Amino acid sequence: MTRELVYTGFMSVDGVVDSPGGTVEGHRSGGWVLGTEVLPEAFSLKDEELAETTALMFGRRSYAAFAPIWRDSPDHAAYRDLPKYVVSTTLDTDTLVDGWGEITILRSSEEIAELKRSAGGPIFIHGSAELARRLSEADLIDRYHLLVFPVLLAAGKSVFGRADRDRQNLRLRNSAVYSNGVVKLIYDVAH
Repeated sequence: MTRELVYTGFMSVDGVVDSPGGTVEGHRSGGWVLGTEVLPEAFSLKDEELAETTALMFGRRSYAAFAPIWRDSPDHAAYRDLPKYVVSTTLDTDTLVDGWGEITILRSSEEIAELKRSAGGPIFIHGSAELARRLSEADLIDRYHLLVFPVLLAAGKSVFGRADRDRQNLRLRNSAVYSNGVVKLIYDVAH
């Protein structure tokens, strides 16, 4: 049994995932999640994920954005002691954030595949659109947890590439529609 690699993210109807909570990545519509009415039930997926998460994975830029904030955030306290993996060919161990649990730098898709073959539970990828796209193209993503928001952004990062490739079938595991227009979609990748 291999560990599951799960991408989780907020997404616009047209597939954009960058800058949902702010302008940190420079998207001109940064903070687009904040324009939708907050309904606790629409965000309950995040609590469900926390119960299942055994490790976190980030690309270098998402790690740099999240680590200093999530380390001290009461909302993310449960993540503090979980193992974390940062995928980067350039990140130096001297620049890792102290006090945020065990952090391992992975340098290649081969190292990620090896991690998936190790003992343990699901590893959740937060943010990290470029990493998720590369992992999807390498058939390493096992599941998608998407909260799709009722907004069109026209431009921005997506976890889904546009390059010609073999079809990848998904199986719907769970879904829900909320009165604020948010749609929860959980898909398993049919390997």
